[in-house]
Amino acid sequence: MGALRGRPSLAAAVTVLLACLPAGGADAPAGVDVTASDVASVLLVAIAAVVLFTTSRALSPGLGRGTGGWAGRGVLPVRAVVLAPVAGAAALALLASPDTLVSLPGFVRFLQVFVLVPLAVLVTVRDRADVMIVGGALVGAATLQGVIGCVQVLTGTGAAYGGERVRAVGTFGAPDVMAMATMVSYGIVILLGAGLTQRGRARVLTLAGAGLLCVPLALSLSRGCWIAVLGAALVVVFLRSRVLAARVVLVVAAAAVLAFATGTGSDLMDRRLASIASAVSDPDQSVSDRYSLWLAATRMWAEHPATGVGPRRFGELRDTYAPIELSSGSDTDDPVHGYQRRPLLSPHNMYLLTLSEQGLFGLGAFVAFLGSLTWWALRGGVLVAAGLLTCQTISFAYGDIGGPSTTVMSVALGLALALVAGRRETTAPVEAATPVGAAR
Repeated sequence: MGALRGRPSLAAAVTVLLACLPAGGADAPAGVDVTASDVASVLLVAIAAVVLFTTSRALSPGLGRGTGGWAGRGVLPVRAVVLAPVAGAAALALLASPDTLVSLPGFVRFLQVFVLVPLAVLVTVRDRADVMIVGGALVGAATLQGVIGCVQVLTGTGAAYGGERVRAVGTFGAPDVMAMATMVSYGIVILLGAGLTQRGRARVLTLAGAGLLCVPLALSLSRGCWIAVLGAALVVVFLRSRVLAARVVLVVAAAAVLAFATGTGSDLMDRRLASIASAVSDPDQSVSDRYSLWLAATRMWAEHPATGVGPRRFGELRDTYAPIELSSGSDTDDPVHGYQRRPLLSPHNMYLLTLSEQGLFGLGAFVAFLGSLTWWALRGGVLVAAGLLTCQTISFAYGDIGGPSTTVMSVALGLALALVAGRRETTAPVEAATPVGAAR
């Protein structure tokens, strides 16, 4: 506890690392899916509340005279107010829900993921050392998952794809098939952003680390994460140097042409890449199901435009609004969980999930939250934050919240918020004691 008192950001790091605990083989009781990382996130929020309370008391005699991280600007950075509409819109959707008791757990989860945990990270990340702690935990978790994923592919113990267990899923297993790829994506983006701000051997090692993490990302066979990381990488490189970005675009374009024209040397990878190109003209069953789920979400919103059907009610109402072409479930298989047919209970699109369950008020607040953070990161040239936010905004177009990696995503959003909360020149060298939110 002494370490947490001195460095409360360690609680955020623990939240990330606990998400790597192997998933059990047995299913949780219906409606219950509390992980060790969720418990740690509650501790993180509690610690942040204590820090916020003690900081407020220390500054109250003469706000602005202290030397703490937010002295002279109040207890919280002004930009933290971007979280308020998200909480308000979710609360409004809860109150308007036809079944408040069913919606209450969904409201609490949404508040945890998009308000409480990011705010707690903002409060506990006070200087460059804290940034290193939280960012290091994200990179460490990505590395661990990547190594395990590579071993799974080499030993044939990954998730099933095309009848073979060749898909890297890390410790999350087939039920959370995208979780490993998501965590590895964060690691790549953080290392790329950090590497481009360094020089000499540090730059080489950091960028090499980002390159190595691309291997498990490829082996995850997650098309969405490939696109998200590519988009984030282009944004980060462009912010660093437009000339370098132009060269990277040319190289990527040439590589893409070669890959589609001659193949990658792996039939599995070739099929996965081809499915991206045919996602509109000839979608596979997975993509077709997503289109059906998206249609169901828009139909729900059309009947409840302002406040939606209520948090956590998409799964309950899915069959009422979904077209008949929607599959009854998705097949998963791995050595730990075995074969399972899992129901499709969300639209696999965070924007449409928010629109259907919280209406225009919820989607507007959510988009304003992400858009504000992204704009601040781009305008301030904050490479790591810009990369994380670009990656996440793209990821939300093909996925939503759920599973052990959700708290990791919350911490990543909190780190991005901390980086853009008040700093204007985050690419410049910063002394270890420099407050993250200090005006420059």
